Amino acid sequence: MRHRRKTVKLQRPAAHRKAMLANLTCSLIEHRRIKTSLAKAKALRPVAERMVTLGKKNTLHSRRRALSLLGSNQLAQRSTKTLFEEIAPASADRQGGYTR
Repeated sequence: MRHRRKTVKLQRPAAHRKAMLANLTCSLIEHRRIKTSLAKAKALRPVAERMVTLGKKNTLHSRRRALSLLGSNQLAQRSTKTLFEEIAPASADRQGGYTR
């Protein structure tokens, strides 16, 4: 049984899955909408929600945590800047469910 097992493996090794979810999150932040499979979208939702929650805090520590989770390439840096300057202030009054 799968009781208390949160991770959706998507038939990929851990490093590939982590990189794929980071790239999907960057694309979602940059384009505001992406097309992907239902399983990947369901796996992406908690990651994206966590990023918006970090963006709402808007501290140096939360920026560094977001960059560490998204990667250190230019796309991740642009996405982090967009997240903290545009997306998080727009959803400041929401308590969750940002990726509906």
